[in-house]
Amino acid sequence: MNERHLIDSPRGWLTVVATFFSSAVALGTVYSFGAFFQSMADDFGTGKGSTAIIFGLTTFSFFWLSLVTSRLSDRYGPRPVLAAGAIALFIGLWATSYVDSIGVGYLTFGVGAGIAGACAYIPMVAHVGGWFEKSRATAVGISVAGIGVGTLIMNPLAARLIDLYGWRSTYRIFAVGGSLILVIGVFMMARAPGEAGAAPSRMKEAFGSPTFRKLWVAAFCYATALFIPFVFAVPYAKERGISPVAAATLVGLLGGSSVLSRVGFSWLTNRFGTFRILRFGFALCPIAFVTWLLAGSSFATLVVFMLIMGVGYGSFVAVSPLVLADVFGVVGLGSLMGLLYTACGLGALLGPPIAGRMIDVSGGYDMPIWVALGLGLISFLVLTLFSTTSSGNIDVPGTSSAEVLAVGSGVAARMNSIDETLMELEDWLDR
Repeated sequence: MNERHLIDSPRGWLTVVATFFSSAVALGTVYSFGAFFQSMADDFGTGKGSTAIIFGLTTFSFFWLSLVTSRLSDRYGPRPVLAAGAIALFIGLWATSYVDSIGVGYLTFGVGAGIAGACAYIPMVAHVGGWFEKSRATAVGISVAGIGVGTLIMNPLAARLIDLYGWRSTYRIFAVGGSLILVIGVFMMARAPGEAGAAPSRMKEAFGSPTFRKLWVAAFCYATALFIPFVFAVPYAKERGISPVAAATLVGLLGGSSVLSRVGFSWLTNRFGTFRILRFGFALCPIAFVTWLLAGSSFATLVVFMLIMGVGYGSFVAVSPLVLADVFGVVGLGSLMGLLYTACGLGALLGPPIAGRMIDVSGGYDMPIWVALGLGLISFLVLTLFSTTSSGNIDVPGTSSAEVLAVGSGVAARMNSIDETLMELEDWLDR
């Protein structure tokens, strides 16, 4: 049955709304962990390093399990995958609210919220892209903005609820409300029409590319630094006399500024090129951590720090898929994004726990901030190893972007069916 007439139809915008709110809830829950951090550490009697492992495991699970949930979504459609995310979110948060040891919390929150994020973000965004051609950039842009909006809203909301009811009751509220929103999203989602959502795996090809490996290293260093303020900006501010709600707002500002930068940088790539914009965003990372070093107890300076971090973070989210498309073409872009994001998962797993351990040992925040600054600088320097074209895109020796895109279009034209695509994915994943 030919479903081409459904592409760019109003039905597709329901998937945009569903993906926006689903990612806002699932990832907003993960990224609001900083608001819960100190209350949980005090309750469990654990240090900052041990407590930060919860966030690290959750984010690691989210990014790495997305490879699996994307495969399942391709085979069975987005609805059962998002439904599984709703169940995982409810069970994970509800169980976390009753745990009496940090070790059990690693499992309940780390796995539960991690699965929810893996089900609610990358697989759903992939289906959104398949619903559109003319409006694809706008539709995907709105969908991914849900993370920033969720971070902006749920951090101060969590802080306020914790003040009123405690962290355990707050997680129960999030469990019920969040899972309900995901269930509503299940009925709004639908598989992309025809072959629009299908894409061959490019993972093996990517790891064989020196260009991709350098981008992966840069993303790993960047993410290791990036997720440190997600966890520690709030306790840092609270320890300097800033109110819990105001402190939690800092992470919300990071998310909010990332939303604006995603839209702005996507537009600026038409003028300055994708890779120049990505490199500029990475350059903001060490600048931001210098600002944190100088902040002291100044709330205004901390706001500036988080805004700079958010702008840089938004550039990575918005522009990195475009850079990958310049180098590898548009075919299989979803699998390439998932593979690049494994660098972010590993960075999240290592960065916050190591930073927390440094704080426990040194008694202050300067050491991890300096380390994060160094990692941010390394990520930028790795990007300086690439040359750019006159249009500001990444220059791949021996192959122009136009040639790569032409090859990608030819491959797409020769795709016979979704089954052929899934067979290739299964073959790679089963090795």
